[in-house]
Order: sequence, then C-alpha cells, then structure tokens
Amino acid sequence: MKKVLLSSVVLVTAALTSHAEEVKVTPLKTHTEFGYIETNGNTKTKTFNLDATAKKAWGKHEGKIKFDGQYAEDSGTETKNKYLLELNYNYAFTKRFAFDYLVGYKADKFSSYDYQFYTGLGAEYKAIVTDEHKLTLSGNILYSIDQEADINYADTAKTIVIPYPNPDNIPVLAVTYGKKNDYAGYQFKGVYDYQITKTLKFNQELSVRGEMSDLQNYFGYSKTSLNSKISDIFSAGISYKADYVNQPAIDKEHTDTTLTLNLIMDY
Repeated sequence: MKKVLLSSVVLVTAALTSHAEEVKVTPLKTHTEFGYIETNGNTKTKTFNLDATAKKAWGKHEGKIKFDGQYAEDSGTETKNKYLLELNYNYAFTKRFAFDYLVGYKADKFSSYDYQFYTGLGAEYKAIVTDEHKLTLSGNILYSIDQEADINYADTAKTIVIPYPNPDNIPVLAVTYGKKNDYAGYQFKGVYDYQITKTLKFNQELSVRGEMSDLQNYFGYSKTSLNSKISDIFSAGISYKADYVNQPAIDKEHTDTTLTLNLIMDY
C-alpha cells in the first residue's frame, strides 16, 4: 500500500512539473519612448510625446498594450492633442503563426474625428525571423465606429470655417454636426526590425485600416525610427510618424506628421 501511494505521489509530482515546464511565463517587457521640449521668452511652447508598449507571455498566450500620445501648446493655446490606445491578445498555433484579437481607441482634437473605435479578430505571421532581420505581418476583420467632429462656421451660408482652436473667439453662426458611422472594416499591418549593429536598430511600421463597403474610407499610419543603445536599459532615438486620412473634413489636411527625438527605456 505504501509503495502504491509513493508511486502515485511521484506520478502527480512529475505531471505538475511537466505542466509547469510547458506553461512558461516570461517577465513583463516594456518599451517607452519619451520626448519633451519647453521654450520660454520670445516664444512659449510645450511639446510632449509618449510612446509606450508593454507585453507579457505565458505559454502560447501573449498580451500586449500600446499607448501613443502627443500634446503641444503655443503661448498657452493647444495645437496638438491626440492619443491612441491598442490592446492585443495573441495565441500561438506555431512558432510563426498566431491568432490575434485587437481592440483600439483613437482620439484627436485636430483631426476630422472626435474618436475612432475598432475591434476584431485576425491572424499574425512572422515572415522573417533572424538575428538581424524580423518582419511580422498581421490582418484583422474589424467592427469600427467613427465619430465625426462638428464643423463650426462664421456665417449662416456655411462657407467660412472657424478653425480649432478659436483664440479670437469668432462667433459661431452655423454648425454641421458630426455623424457617427459604424461599419465592417479591416486592418493590415507590417512591422520590420533591422539590427544594424549591436547598438543601432532600425524600425519601420506600416498599417492601413478602412471600411469594406466604401473603399475610399481608409486610414494609413507609418512610423520610422532609428534607435541607438546608450546602456542596457536606455537608448536615444529619432522617429517620424505620419497619420493619413483619405477623406478628411473640408478644413483638414490628409496627412499629419510628427518628428521627435526621444529618450527610450527598455525594461
């Protein structure tokens, strides 16, 4: 009887140990890019940039959160206020292919939209995995909501658009209220990393998100960055971001760009 109990304990212990080995939990990894400029005197400006990601894997599962925000003032007047928040869940079927679920929320006071929300499932494929080069491709089928921004006019005929912000306090005589559009959409994304040297890294991210039933309603995003290691944790980098809207409001540009110098922390 004692031998049977001892054998059972050994088998249970071995099974638990084997299961613990299979479900490998990796430490939380974070990547933070921070940039800030403030001037006083003849010019009074503030510029703030924060681009941060955090991810954690356990077994075949991985969770990731991303925040990308910019804020700027000129003599106390807001000139940029935008942020993007994305959540990803991945389940790896193989070392290269994974199921992906995405939730995103974007707000930008100076764009054609008060906010944009999107969520949906998809797939991720690691097309290139080497020490120097990495290329990851992903695609998602989305449910999307776009809340258009209101347009204020200085005349009742709706021909003179009042820009935002309105420091001169021009009277609003007419308004076109923004519509809320919900639709079936898509997103395709590619991320390329090139480890040029041990301390120098190039990154390129490209994505396009749009509406299935209206091919003219789409949005593009690009981020190009070059980072140089200072220490095991800190790096210095430069990044160039471009946000593209194919159907902007009548007083908005198609493309909004941001060039920043950043202090980067990987932990």
